[in-house]
Amino acid sequence: MDLCFGGRYRLCRRIGAGSFGDIYTGVDLQTDDAVAIKLESVTARNPQLQFEARAYEALAGGAGIPRVRWCGVQGNHTALVLDLLGQSLEALFNLCNEHFSMKTVVLLAEQVLNLLEFVHSKEIVHRDVKPDNFLMGLGPNAGQVYLIDFGLAKRYWDAQNDKHLQCREGKALTGTTRYASVNAHLGIEQSRRDDLESAGYMFMYFLRGGLPWQHLRGKNRQASLSAIAKSKMATTPEVLARNYPPQFREYLNYCRRLKFEERPEYEHLRQLFRDLCASEGFSKDLSFDWTPHSGRSSDKSVQNDNLSYYSEGESPCTVHQEVTYPMRIPKPIMGTCRASRGLHFAKDSRGAIQRVRSA
Repeated sequence: MDLCFGGRYRLCRRIGAGSFGDIYTGVDLQTDDAVAIKLESVTARNPQLQFEARAYEALAGGAGIPRVRWCGVQGNHTALVLDLLGQSLEALFNLCNEHFSMKTVVLLAEQVLNLLEFVHSKEIVHRDVKPDNFLMGLGPNAGQVYLIDFGLAKRYWDAQNDKHLQCREGKALTGTTRYASVNAHLGIEQSRRDDLESAGYMFMYFLRGGLPWQHLRGKNRQASLSAIAKSKMATTPEVLARNYPPQFREYLNYCRRLKFEERPEYEHLRQLFRDLCASEGFSKDLSFDWTPHSGRSSDKSVQNDNLSYYSEGESPCTVHQEVTYPMRIPKPIMGTCRASRGLHFAKDSRGAIQRVRSA
């Protein structure tokens, strides 16, 4: 395997497995900057790295969007070089004994909503919102939340006809079942509302230390999906957010009421958490539970040599597994990745393969 990509990015240490390949730390030989290098075999059945690179290009410049330094094919691999980031929220959640304080969740919620609004403003839905895909920055950006892994992202706007994509049913579930929206379980095409609903489940996961359906298993994958869907639909926001401030219940109810094409009122949702922040007397000092001297007795300082760009996708309760379902290939996100020109998405006899992760 090549150890240097693009003539300047040297491969160092493997730090994890991403959606469709391995992730390494690396160094820019010209600047000595630390970078993350995602590798995907050129023989991968369903290549996703070029697709992800195009998504990053469409989102370039946004706060909390990793910068693409290089993307191309070299030897037996497609490589995507990004700025190196810190630990995922899932890893930090585990570091904090599988529980975040109300203050940390409120501070995170506003940044998560800012990120999702920005992504949606570029006519893209992420479709895999979960703690593993939100990373903290490093150094002066240690308080900034970043959104990664756009391998399942899709445009929700038909640019050719200048209208929202139509709501279709019978779709295979896309994303991670633990955080998937109710409509995603029902086979309904995902739109902006689904990203926001998934974020709501993520917030409750942080507060509660888990979700009611995450332990459910069936005799096979389909039975597991069905059990999780039934539990999720039976668990109302009132039940899920019981004993927590009403803002969380209001958030989830709002997301579940949104229509397929409706533009969410992001400012309204942010205001819910701002009001909670004010009523609880929280300081917006970006002091999170994992921050040294944040006041939590269970805090552990995060050493830079333990920081990884992407976690292994594990939680204390289960391991996310890859499950494939046939589907139609999504419309490619427009953009260029010059060094990757000529790559195509693989198809089987029934179309492309879509990823679903277990709860």
